[in-house]
Amino acid sequence: MPTRVYTLSEARKALPHVKRLMGEIQTARAEILRLRPEAWPALRKAAANGGNVAAGQLLAHFARLEAGVKGIGQLGVVVKDVDSGLVDFLARRRGKEVYICWRYGEAELVYWHDIEAGFAGRQMIREADFEA
Repeated sequence: MPTRVYTLSEARKALPHVKRLMGEIQTARAEILRLRPEAWPALRKAAANGGNVAAGQLLAHFARLEAGVKGIGQLGVVVKDVDSGLVDFLARRRGKEVYICWRYGEAELVYWHDIEAGFAGRQMIREADFEA
């Protein structure tokens, strides 16, 4: 699924939909862990590459998880980590491509990071730095 370049305003408008989808992912993940904690590593890997045999045992929950990941991807948003609910919106800051970063449970988009820096390099958003 192609990544889309978002303005800060567009990312903020898309966030409620991303939150809803990530809520579905986290609910499905919790059920998978409750029912079959030993299957989670295989299912997490399968979410990124389209499925596997172990996923068949927990099909309904896996289908919800997979639909959420695909739904976020169809928005052009990158799912970075299913466990923590971490996603990145590709954006431009001072003419350079960066990620606006959001993690499940955060109320708003308030962090960004360089593409190479990852989560550890998160910094507070200054609106003036982002292209409209």
